[in-house]
Amino acid sequence: MTEPLIPSADKFMLKLNTKAPSFSLLDQDGKTHSLIDYRGGWVLIYFYPKDDTPGCIKEACSIRDNWPKFEKLDCIVLGISADSVKSHEKFSKKYKLPFVILADHKKEIIKMYGAWQKKKFMGKEYMGIKRMSYLVNPEGAIVKVYPEVKAEKHADEVLSDLMSFYRDKK
Repeated sequence: MTEPLIPSADKFMLKLNTKAPSFSLLDQDGKTHSLIDYRGGWVLIYFYPKDDTPGCIKEACSIRDNWPKFEKLDCIVLGISADSVKSHEKFSKKYKLPFVILADHKKEIIKMYGAWQKKKFMGKEYMGIKRMSYLVNPEGAIVKVYPEVKAEKHADEVLSDLMSFYRDKK
């Protein structure tokens, strides 16, 4: 049994227990990554608004600081924003990020995963990238949706969920 769609602004997030939509994007080094390449391991797909902004720095550095725990739990992290490969390269080097950041300048994957949403700032509405994530299991199914990510706490939340999934399998 699958969970219902979770409404958010004008978009709907993907359903739990369904196959994560495939994609191929360039990383911070210009190398192509496809979701299918990571089948067999856990994948955190996290969407973030913009390189080198306060919330995005907190989230990325929190994942970086917890990287050995992600590796121990066999979890790859794929960060996605609409920034360019060059911007991602600078961001990754500046903060010594050990994981992949993907450039979706056309916003195709961002929209496919429901992260392109109506946002508000200082009373004005606009379309932008919502900070949200999906946890994908080794079989390629979405097992957790994080619709309201708190940048500094996200890594701990995901690691806790991963440990629960491992405990449940035993």
